[in-house]
Amino acid sequence: MPELPEVEAARRAIEENCLGKRIKNSTVADDPKVIDGVSPSDFEASIVGKRIVAAHRKGKNMWLQLDSPPFPSFQFGMTGAVYIKGVAVTKYKRSAVKDTDEWPSKYSKFFVALDDGLEFSFTDKRRFAKVRLLDDPVSVPPISELGPDALVDPMAVDEFCNSLSKKKIGIKALLLDQSFISGIGNWMADEILYQARIHPQQSASSMSKENCSTLVKCINEVTNSAVGFDADSLCFPVEWLFHFRWGKKPGNVNGKKIEFITAGGRTTAYVPELQKLCGDQALKEAGKPSKGIDRGNPDDDVEKIGNEDEATNSKVVKCTKISGAKKISKKWSSKAENSGDANDKYSMKTSRANNHPKKESSPSVDDSVDDKDGDAKSFKKISKAKKPSNKKLSPKVEGLDNSENDSDTVDRSKKTRGAKNPRILRKTNEDNENETENQRKQTRGKNSAKRNREESNDYEDKVNEEMNGKQMKGASSAKKTVASGQSRKQQRAKAI
Repeated sequence: MPELPEVEAARRAIEENCLGKRIKNSTVADDPKVIDGVSPSDFEASIVGKRIVAAHRKGKNMWLQLDSPPFPSFQFGMTGAVYIKGVAVTKYKRSAVKDTDEWPSKYSKFFVALDDGLEFSFTDKRRFAKVRLLDDPVSVPPISELGPDALVDPMAVDEFCNSLSKKKIGIKALLLDQSFISGIGNWMADEILYQARIHPQQSASSMSKENCSTLVKCINEVTNSAVGFDADSLCFPVEWLFHFRWGKKPGNVNGKKIEFITAGGRTTAYVPELQKLCGDQALKEAGKPSKGIDRGNPDDDVEKIGNEDEATNSKVVKCTKISGAKKISKKWSSKAENSGDANDKYSMKTSRANNHPKKESSPSVDDSVDDKDGDAKSFKKISKAKKPSNKKLSPKVEGLDNSENDSDTVDRSKKTRGAKNPRILRKTNEDNENETENQRKQTRGKNSAKRNREESNDYEDKVNEEMNGKQMKGASSAKKTVASGQSRKQQRAKAI
């Protein structure tokens, strides 16, 4: 991208080849994005017939002084470049025009033919440049807003230090600010800071006078060297960062690793081993936590109080550190569950603990709970105590196998220690929930089977009742039929 050395090389090429010559013909592209504020025809009419008196530059801007105003002005942008037919000019990485391309190039935005037959063109492939026609380029933006030129108006050390003391932004961002110092672009800022051994994000106001002096020296050296080589990067010193910074590819310069960060809104190449933060910024950087996560000691069961829920839940369990098994009152458990705070981790742990069979706690642990007026508000802070020996927890009993008793004690102590581990507690709770759900399913299945049996029995009883009713009706009707038959026989007999 064209910076001060590249624009200065273009200015010198025009100064050496075009001064004193008259513009015979001109072609201005119909591209309002690049040709700013004037139509192509008006632009061409304003400069044809005029003589080129001088070529000027400030920062990354160049303008041609003609024998009368207005003057063409060029802001190079990202890919702006000047080419003179038949003259070798400096090319840089993003210059898109080749010697074998058509002339003038299809990317030409401003073309001039001089009275001696020489032709030159300003090209811009990516169309970020600006070509203007100004009566007094120095008195209007953008040139009027530029700071001192890094080549023509180098700042004195004291002036530079005083200016930096008022700036609280990063030093690279400040170097890129064209209103502070004009002409320095991205690659120049990286090179200057590398040679000065200054971190790109170092605050400008925090820099010592010694660092300021070194920075001024490096600005002058890099600028003058690049301009002295006519911006030809192949001639730059081999130890420069310039040769290794492109493409964000990992690499080394003079045996030191290059890394990339964003500073001043731009991709920045620097060498961490040589360019380190100083002062308070270094302390802040050293105090930053590492990327790894400290998961703590799983043997320490620290239940954090619900400070986040303090605004919504007035009953907050105080932080309790327990070295042995936990013993929690049923009353507190029921109140914690009824509070409806599903996010309260302690309430969840309490409900899990109550799902286990009640165990006899260690006699060395203080299990006392403040349950005054029936409301358990807080647990006493329990200090760690030495674990009692297995003999105290499990004394030998006459008539029993003491080895079995000891193994049972060891199992209980393992379970007690396991209760302190949140993972084990969580797993146990899940198992209890699964077991409870299975019991519910079994209960529902039994109830369903019972209802089915009862319905089946009711149906059988109803069928039996209907069958009995039909049989009784049939027997009574038969008796009536027999009785009526006998009565008819008797009547006939009497009649006979």
